[in-house]
Amino acid sequence: MADIPDSHPRKASLMARQSLVEAAAQGLLAESAMIAHGRGEAFDYLLGEKTSGSARIAVREAAARLLQAERPVISLNGNTTVLAGEQSIRAAAILGCPVEVNIYYRTPERMDKLISALEDIRVIVASSGAPAGWKGPEWSDSVNAVEILGGDADGRIEGLEGPRAICSSRGIEIADAVLVPLEDGDRCEALVALGKQVLVIDLNPLSRTARMAHVTIVDEVTRAMTELCIALTEDLKVSDWDNNQSLRDALAIMAEASELI
Repeated sequence: MADIPDSHPRKASLMARQSLVEAAAQGLLAESAMIAHGRGEAFDYLLGEKTSGSARIAVREAAARLLQAERPVISLNGNTTVLAGEQSIRAAAILGCPVEVNIYYRTPERMDKLISALEDIRVIVASSGAPAGWKGPEWSDSVNAVEILGGDADGRIEGLEGPRAICSSRGIEIADAVLVPLEDGDRCEALVALGKQVLVIDLNPLSRTARMAHVTIVDEVTRAMTELCIALTEDLKVSDWDNNQSLRDALAIMAEASELI
């Protein structure tokens, strides 16, 4: 792909798209991955391809709930691994929690490649600088301690059938809070029914996932996870959160954008 100048207004979006194209060619992604990404891009256009004020508030609420949780876990599918794998490992290191690869179109080959990609990312993050405000132990030790789960598939999510019921017994199955970027509605509903705090990143404020989650961050996953890493180093308190109002705020931004056409 030709170099894209920094002045290009859609450079970040084009680079993300190219990353997915390359990952798909390497066998990390399902054939439907680009369709899902393109659907999200359409909503991101209406957000102006930037993180809104309401999304930042949602990020802080999600961060507060993850910090309060006793057994948080970050669940990653293929697209999130490619687009925000580094931020996800950083967030897990800050929280001291595992990440779990959990995909619908599960094959041993794809799982191995995604886990291997995250292991490589973990090495990179461990050698990078600690986040601003980090007060924990040696940063590299915290990063190297992040477990990458999913390969064993020895757990189940009650209330689901088929591939979406598969999970790790040391991750999603025992978690009390699950951060799930780019989730599907069925699994979100099942996790909520099990009494887990479900925190999602979803560009579509009308999706079943967005409407059923406890906290929905309506934003692009790379931007949202970057904001989350910052928020996780702050002293935050869980609020009396109104997720429906947050979704209405996102829809208002999109409606205003559509009036300009």
